[in-house]
Amino acid sequence: MVREINALGLETCATLGMLTEPQAQALKDAGLAYYNHNLDTAPEFYDTVIRTREYQDRLDTLEKVRKVGMKTCCGGIVGMGETREQRAGMLQVLANLPQHPESVPINQLVQVEGTPLHGTPKLDPLEFVRTIAAARLTMPKSMVRLSAGREDMSDEVQALCFLAGANSIFYGEKLLTTCNPAAERDQALFARLGLRPMPHVAESEHVHVDVTAVNSIENAA
Repeated sequence: MVREINALGLETCATLGMLTEPQAQALKDAGLAYYNHNLDTAPEFYDTVIRTREYQDRLDTLEKVRKVGMKTCCGGIVGMGETREQRAGMLQVLANLPQHPESVPINQLVQVEGTPLHGTPKLDPLEFVRTIAAARLTMPKSMVRLSAGREDMSDEVQALCFLAGANSIFYGEKLLTTCNPAAERDQALFARLGLRPMPHVAESEHVHVDVTAVNSIENAA
């Protein structure tokens, strides 16, 4: 599948859970560009929300991905009931990896009725913006991506996120099992803010070079 997608001229990213070293090498050999494996939250809060694997398991998989030479896509989810200090702790772990992830998705919890976190007090929008700003300051050359949760964000909150340092979004009407803004809504938002998307080839060339000069979302001026 990776080879077929590459043949179309598209950039590839896969989310397949924990990997062995041979599995990571096989994906690299197939031409996979990015491997997504989020830390999800801070070590101190991890056991509150996840019991299927250990925090170290995630770090070990990231190490294997790096070892074979693939780029990493690694971030987390906020709004799960964690404290501000724990949000900062997640970013601290990411920023202190041997190499910053090329892609740092910041997800806001999408509450789904019937799931354990449904009813969790919602994160203040300005706290989310502060999280984006902290990610940009601590990982200055990574692509900080607005990910899940944008469906419930106003244009104004998203604009603040871009000003705070977000320079990428997840585009398309579906993210796994939850909704994402329609393409037309995102296009209208970009037009309203005077933003234009960078071609994916240019993004790949510039990741970890200087995203302060070349963003995946550039000013149209």
